[in-house]
Amino acid sequence: MSLLMIILSVLLPPLAVFLNHGLSGKFLISLLLTLVGWVPGVIYAFYVNQ
Repeated sequence: MSLLMIILSVLLPPLAVFLNHGLSGKFLISLLLTLVGWVPGVIYAFYVNQ
């Protein structure tokens, strides 16, 4: 994982997932988790983009 992806995963988790996986179910899950709470979105972004 590059430094840019790490920074994006912390600041904007859905964007980091979108850049790696496009408009898929993973992006929608990341968006939903980030809307519910920022921390679950960050954790999911790190998990998906590992």
